[in-house]
Amino acid sequence: MILSALNNYYERLASNEDSGIAPRGYSAEKISYAVVLDITGHVVSVQDLRDTTYAKPLPKRLIVPASTKRTGQVFKPFLFWDKTSYALGISGKVEKLRKKQESSQQLSNKEKDDLEKMLDRLSKEHESFRSYHVNLLENPTDEGLTSFLRFLNTWNPDTFLESNHFLRLGEDFLDSNVVFRLDGKRELLHERSAAKELVPQDGLQSEESECGNCLVTGKHQTIARIHESIKGVAGAQSSGASIVSFNKDSFGSYGKSQGYNAPVSKRAAAAYVTALNFLLRHDDGNRQRLQIGDTTVVFWAEAAHMKQAIAGENLLSTLLDVKTDETETCKLQSALTKISKGRPLSELDPELDEETQIYVLGLAPNTSRLSIRFWEADSLKNFTARLAQHYQDLYLNPQPWKNEPAVWRLIRELVPYRENNKPKLNDVPPQLAGELTRAILTGQRYPRSLLTNVLMRIRADGHFSPLRVALCKAVLCRNTRFTNTQKKEIPVSIDIQNQDPGYVLGRLFASLESCQRNALGREVNATIRERYFGAASATPAAIFPLLVRNAQHHLGKVKKDKPGLAVILERQIGEIIELLGSEFPGSLSLQAQGRFVIGYYHQQQSLLTKHKIQPDHGDEK
Repeated sequence: MILSALNNYYERLASNEDSGIAPRGYSAEKISYAVVLDITGHVVSVQDLRDTTYAKPLPKRLIVPASTKRTGQVFKPFLFWDKTSYALGISGKVEKLRKKQESSQQLSNKEKDDLEKMLDRLSKEHESFRSYHVNLLENPTDEGLTSFLRFLNTWNPDTFLESNHFLRLGEDFLDSNVVFRLDGKRELLHERSAAKELVPQDGLQSEESECGNCLVTGKHQTIARIHESIKGVAGAQSSGASIVSFNKDSFGSYGKSQGYNAPVSKRAAAAYVTALNFLLRHDDGNRQRLQIGDTTVVFWAEAAHMKQAIAGENLLSTLLDVKTDETETCKLQSALTKISKGRPLSELDPELDEETQIYVLGLAPNTSRLSIRFWEADSLKNFTARLAQHYQDLYLNPQPWKNEPAVWRLIRELVPYRENNKPKLNDVPPQLAGELTRAILTGQRYPRSLLTNVLMRIRADGHFSPLRVALCKAVLCRNTRFTNTQKKEIPVSIDIQNQDPGYVLGRLFASLESCQRNALGREVNATIRERYFGAASATPAAIFPLLVRNAQHHLGKVKKDKPGLAVILERQIGEIIELLGSEFPGSLSLQAQGRFVIGYYHQQQSLLTKHKIQPDHGDEK
């Protein structure tokens, strides 16, 4: 299903010249330099193609003839481009050892052996590049290809150090990817018409392959023995990883090896890899990719018309990856309001079609392969309704954030807060990020471990953020909706009539803390929250009698300075205790502890509003 959807997506994009996806036989690669040749094949300059808008220049992504996997002692040059070791016969590691040797520094025996091996491999890599193109370009008629052929027949890697064209570029040039261009021409060598005719449609270099029925298309075609690498998944190998691969004999069956175990045609394999790499591209304009913990998420749409698909992708991007600018915030809030009221999506944008099919794929690194964290496919109408319900489950009043919390912001709340350090998303439990995202997309229950993780984090680091409270509320709202064990829904703001023990105890704890703060002032080293929050929410009977007794001393001190405030606080505490009955519960379940957090937060916000006390936690913006 995944490969089929990606193959179809590629076919739709390939039919649109403005889509930016690589055509068949090509791939988008990181290119740093263009070697400029004159008509005789000599190097006249080297053009720096890197993007200099960042602090450090970055390679530019260019559409070039497709790359292939290179492993072990198999030398596979790329067509009209490659890294410098193949294209020019020069390598950064070799040059480093050479410079050390030339500066009269003695090389160790190991360094000598390494240098000898590297020189041998370097020679084979460059010779494979030269011989491949020489055999391919027999008697060319195009002046660009003729110049390139002359370069291959005359270029000597030893002259690299003598050329100012290369020396001025420094070490950045070594081991980078380079393309070629004829002097005086704007197009690169591989962009010339004669060069395009030499690019195969199903791979860079043809090899003997079996034919069979493709599992993706159902057609009898040439089967791909090896599928190309998927690049751009955070945490995976920089050279890329695979979704489909069989690299050990134990993975084979019925005498089949490698890709023949799961027959996918070369055409379909190239299509799904190209489409997925396109979705995973690191580009400021790419709104179809986002990072949630260790999971890299991509999504795309399928509709009758391209404009409808793009509109659907933009809406889903807005709902999943909330931006901080004011225009986007207003747009999102307006969309959520209309969706939650059941209004047709066409009111948001005339191009939106509720039946547009949406695909969402979550990928995570797993050694040499990629792990599928989740895969969801449904209509745009269903996805938007579920996302609107998710934000409704999180909603607190007053709303403590300016922008609706994106999924990655929720995930960040499950990471320990460290003093002077921002939480790192890499610390999120790997499975939890994927399970939470899947629950949001499917509208099912949140992960069972989510509430546990939130409560553990609050107790461990003492960071009582509104987002953590919202997560507790969301989990309880979903559980109530699916089990129907509790008639009354979880309140979004303070509910003074609510008699649930967990909720009432949370309110009481906030009122007792307020007494302490008003009695001791803002300079108190640690409030009862820092000392007793975990124990009070788990075993109330063991803690609350002590807290209530201490509150009497605090109230006595408040009466001396603010008698009116003391009366209000004393009455509030008494009214809350009356809701509990004759005694404090011995223990609270996990669900009740979640309601404790919500009650505490609601009462705290009510006190802040009435008495203008400044909050002691960071407000989420």
